Amino acid sequence: MGFKCGIVGLPNVGKSTLFNALTETAAAQAANYPFCTIEPNVGEVAVPDPRLDRLATLAKSAEIVPTRLTFVDIAGLVRGASKGEGLGNQFLANIREVDAIAHVVRCFEDDDVTHVENRVDPIADIETVETELMLSDLDSLERRVDTLEKKAKGSDRDAKEAKEVLDLVNRTLVLLRAGKPARLVQRKPEEERLFRGLGLLTSLPVLYVCNVEEASAATGNDLSRRVEQRAAAEGAGAVVISAKIEAEIAVLSRTERAEYLAAVGLAEPGLDRLIRAGYALLDLVTYFTAGPKESRAWTVTRGTRAPQAAGVIHTDFERGFIRAETISYEDYVALGGEAGARDAGKMRLEGKEYIVADGDVMHFRFAN
Repeated sequence: MGFKCGIVGLPNVGKSTLFNALTETAAAQAANYPFCTIEPNVGEVAVPDPRLDRLATLAKSAEIVPTRLTFVDIAGLVRGASKGEGLGNQFLANIREVDAIAHVVRCFEDDDVTHVENRVDPIADIETVETELMLSDLDSLERRVDTLEKKAKGSDRDAKEAKEVLDLVNRTLVLLRAGKPARLVQRKPEEERLFRGLGLLTSLPVLYVCNVEEASAATGNDLSRRVEQRAAAEGAGAVVISAKIEAEIAVLSRTERAEYLAAVGLAEPGLDRLIRAGYALLDLVTYFTAGPKESRAWTVTRGTRAPQAAGVIHTDFERGFIRAETISYEDYVALGGEAGARDAGKMRLEGKEYIVADGDVMHFRFAN
């Protein structure tokens, strides 16, 4: 199961510097945390999780395989992109393929770095990007209304669904015309599938990445705090990072990196926080499999039931699911591994209705 974050922002905000640092850092990770380049502007990175190393030690695993996030570096947006300015439609098409948006915002002053609109105002930058995405969504939905209205006049099953979609579209149009993103539309759980099918850019969850100067990497600055306040008000995520620092440490050894970070007052790379924030933004949880061959982390959305979690490993596991032998991470570690947890009665047999919890160590039984 793959999850993608699109890295977006205006030109010259540090977006590509951040992506390049991310890919370099991933390439410099230990061999059991490999980096994969899918396309020139697409990279997969390991989600930092110290639990995995601990499990691998206890299980005497030959290999460690972390869960991953895919980051897509999308071309810089300019005002008028919804009407084809800049890369226009290409930019917008790329965004439609991601699960969330990591919106890089310039929160630093530097006379040597030109701002596309000749001023440094992160809130105005956010509104420029959001406006272009809303205009694109508005145009997309308005062009669908006539077709949906015609389909909704029928009496078959397709007409019933067309009516439901039309209702969603009209409710979303009200928001967009008021200058509000589609993600704010009120909808029932049973409408979620149809809503996702609309492919709306402003329905995607957003993580604001505040790119600050080196001196503010550990503390943030007044500009980044304005972004954090906005993020809190709209239920979005926010993380402070210095792309320049990340680019500098990306090529260092692990020891040199630790020394550099300590010198600038950081406990860990900002990219680790960015990756975890993206993982949290998508409301993902991690379960583990552990054994002599490998210890591996698996990504599922919160609320996933055991058979569907098994299906992430292999579709046969879901189809033939019988039960899941489950140990909490805490019990697995405290009792020295699977054997100790089983002997202490901490291994549970969970059925088809079990909802996987973050940190579960699982072994699936299935029928061929």
